[in-house]
Amino acid sequence: MGLRDRGLEIKSPEQVDLMRRAGLVVGETLELLRGSVRAGISTAELDAIAEDSIRSRGATPSFKGYYGFPGSICTSVNDVVVHGIPDGRVLADGDVVSIDCGAIVEGWHGDAALTVAVGEVPHEVRELMRTTQEALWRGIAAARSGGRVTDISHAVESHVRSQGSYGILEDYVGHGIGTEMHLPPDVPNYGRPGRGARLVEGLALAVEPMITLGGKDTAVLEDDWTVVTTDGSWSAHYEHTFTLTETGTWVLTALDGGEAELRELGVPFGGR
Repeated sequence: MGLRDRGLEIKSPEQVDLMRRAGLVVGETLELLRGSVRAGISTAELDAIAEDSIRSRGATPSFKGYYGFPGSICTSVNDVVVHGIPDGRVLADGDVVSIDCGAIVEGWHGDAALTVAVGEVPHEVRELMRTTQEALWRGIAAARSGGRVTDISHAVESHVRSQGSYGILEDYVGHGIGTEMHLPPDVPNYGRPGRGARLVEGLALAVEPMITLGGKDTAVLEDDWTVVTTDGSWSAHYEHTFTLTETGTWVLTALDGGEAELRELGVPFGGR
């Protein structure tokens, strides 16, 4: 492993392959959870499904025990933006739940998130989810070897702003990832392009827009984890881990490596 550009962790192709294995565990687990979400299931039950899925695939949950976090996933419902703790809360028709999942394979991490509607939700909530997911992919699509981290940030913000009046969280951002779940550099979801660390082959990043129907301000509850919007507005959160290879972009937590989405956005696919 080489380190350059102020201590960034640059992976060899073999190390990226291990991250892909971790990413597939995350992607498969999130798809299982997407199909498990329904009215009447508790977030603790979703957590148990996730832990079994991760461990049955020979991986370890990244989140469990991380600075004392008690769950294998984060389950953030409605006005909870991120870091919701799985518990006895039962999902009801009309809720939305954001599920954040991480897994470790042979010391290498994968990290991704999605937001799932429970039954029917208002049109504005569906639009929030669509906008947030599209912003994630446009951020990833903006990454090019030789570019800068805030090229991603600018693409995320530009898409969100083009879709309506949404709040973009500034206190919580994406991040580098590899031998640890959180590494430099930070990847904000807003900002001018052309700034920050240089994007190079083998740098792995987790991009994760967190968008609300209201303002950007948040508060942390007494459990020291759960982040809620201060105005009570609902939120959505999507995330993928990706890297750049010699042939293009590889989304390590997408089951198809991101090939379909990248093709639609005109981005060369870099998977193998």
